[in-house]
Amino acid sequence: MTKQHHYTAESAAAVLGEIKTEVAKAFIGQRELVDHALITLLAGGHLLVEGVPGLGKTLLVRALAQAIGGESKRVQFTPDLMPGDITGNIMLDTRSGKFTTRKGPVFTNLFIADEINRAPAKAQAALFEAMQEFQVSLDGVSYPLPAPFMVLATQNPFEHEGTYPLPDAQKDRFLMKIIAAYPGLEEEKTMVGRVLDGGTGAELSVAGVKTVLGPGGFTGLRDFASRLRTDPLVIDYAVRLAAATRGSPAVQTGAGPRGSLALIRCARARALMEGRDFVLPDDVKALAVPVLAHRLTLSSESELEGLGEKDVIENLAAKIEAPRGVSGGPEPAAEPGGGEAGA
Repeated sequence: MTKQHHYTAESAAAVLGEIKTEVAKAFIGQRELVDHALITLLAGGHLLVEGVPGLGKTLLVRALAQAIGGESKRVQFTPDLMPGDITGNIMLDTRSGKFTTRKGPVFTNLFIADEINRAPAKAQAALFEAMQEFQVSLDGVSYPLPAPFMVLATQNPFEHEGTYPLPDAQKDRFLMKIIAAYPGLEEEKTMVGRVLDGGTGAELSVAGVKTVLGPGGFTGLRDFASRLRTDPLVIDYAVRLAAATRGSPAVQTGAGPRGSLALIRCARARALMEGRDFVLPDDVKALAVPVLAHRLTLSSESELEGLGEKDVIENLAAKIEAPRGVSGGPEPAAEPGGGEAGA
């Protein structure tokens, strides 16, 4: 296992590249989805994926878990799902007459909350503590979750029948939200051919995915990413982007400070995936939509004009000037503003 203090930006990027190569053996195409899932895990956050059923989101998580030597568990969210079905509960052992703790499926490395918006808010709220504190409290006792830990939640578009909107507090706990698209024609042909080769096509196989490093090794990568140099100008840029959503007439409720922090956390992970030990403004700008869009509540005027959250973020990002002259040097190019928010 690669030790944390032996990582360099180049060696870390090489390991991350190996992980992506292994995932691609089972999950065909949609490179952006794979990159964002890996960035989210590397940044110690959670990912919300919106898309119609059948796009392979569960297969992606299983392949990613296999590549990092971790465990994945899946819960299908339904209208009658109870919080204890996720977190676990305290049960009476009739044989011994003592109460025992039954840990729920959330005690894993990669937890798949499938169709999360088909369950009511009470069941969704069962994930709050796990996503924020990386622990679960049962009968007053706190149990830490395995490391690394990530929730990958899928949701159907809201126009689908039988869906509940996610509470704002829940959406804000997801580091990123992305839209899963249909695969391209050639990718779909490759996927169908590979799945049907020697099988019925009903199973989701990750047998060909090799483990690149163990969970402890990946935790070391995550710690390395969290220490990447971030110029105060880049922090200032991230804060200005998030703050711009609060003053826009197109937005009723903008992104809070958690959005600024999320931008920097994800930007560090993206920089490391590209083999850099420093963050560039381009890292922040490239992730502005998946990091900030789901944190907005649009104004009625925007909805009447047919604008979506993605449109609003892209318009704001085009207006906000990115800092120039930022590099990997230890000295910042100029005085920042509001730098402490992303430290």
